[in-house]
Amino acid sequence: MQMTLRWYGSKHDTVTLEQIRQIPGVKAVITTLYDTVPGEAWKLEDIRALKKEVEAAGLTIAGIESVNIHDAIKIGTPDRDKYIDNYITTLERLGQEDIHMVCYNFMPVFDWTRTELARKRPDGSTVLAYTQEAVDALVPEKMFESIAGDTNGTVMPGWEPERMAKVKELFEAYKDVDDEKLFENLKYFLERIMPTCDKYNINMAIHPDDPAWSVFGLPRIIINKKNILRMMEMVDNPHNGVTFCSGSYGTNLENDLPDMIRSLKGRIHFAHVRNLKFNSPTDFEEAAHLSSDGSFDMYEIMKALYEIGFDGPIRPDHGRMIWGEKAMPGYGLYDRALGAAYLNGLWEAIDKSK
Repeated sequence: MQMTLRWYGSKHDTVTLEQIRQIPGVKAVITTLYDTVPGEAWKLEDIRALKKEVEAAGLTIAGIESVNIHDAIKIGTPDRDKYIDNYITTLERLGQEDIHMVCYNFMPVFDWTRTELARKRPDGSTVLAYTQEAVDALVPEKMFESIAGDTNGTVMPGWEPERMAKVKELFEAYKDVDDEKLFENLKYFLERIMPTCDKYNINMAIHPDDPAWSVFGLPRIIINKKNILRMMEMVDNPHNGVTFCSGSYGTNLENDLPDMIRSLKGRIHFAHVRNLKFNSPTDFEEAAHLSSDGSFDMYEIMKALYEIGFDGPIRPDHGRMIWGEKAMPGYGLYDRALGAAYLNGLWEAIDKSK
């Protein structure tokens, strides 16, 4: 496996490439062109400039998270093909620049949902958290307002203000899209892009829905073992794979994370590994990566990845805000660096025990 850290670019991230380079075992980043609009083709010169900046800092780009999908593709509107054509152009340009992994999601309206961005834990750290009761008490268009005050001046991915301003319109646009229609539109999208992925050896790694159930009545399909196997069987191409995110699949306690990993051998192209602490099945908060700090057995998760021969990029996912750091919630330096060191330590121990 290749340990990485997510980096949002010098204009948007409080964490620098110089700092990332100093984390033991981290030689690459997962990044994106954060200023691009879903549906537009990425410019080759912008990709080259990003790659040059990363490599000048002594790191490499292990993959892109995300090349976002335009809503027309998810909804299946008559103009979706022009946006898929733009997506294909972006994939071609990434392939030309020797970038071969793209993480993306197929979630309607909200890329992820949390009801708190700074829940205080007993140790004084703050974390992202979710309670179903809080969601049930909100109308969708007020969702962003409820958390906007805790963003520390950053723009949260998937919660960009211009997108949140159109929430009511988006809900109207998705009103006739159920799980089956969303699966159908995902299949159409994947069938269109797979020839390009084959040509440039680009692994598409779909990110699970977060949380792994319907929110505000919206369809959610990338939520469990049954659905993810269906997604891979309906477009049976090795480049059609997954981002295995323990924190997203793990929101549903019925998901057996090590078993899911073993069932996806050869199709996990990227891994996010993090821990959650459950107070009830619908009330969880993000924890330190250490197994004993949360509800997941991180050793078993890493062991399952090791046993299937996972050799792709991996990153510690959302970290706590600790030691007075002010950063994008979940994406500070300190706790993610601790997480990277911990996951590397688990991997070394598993490797040596074999």
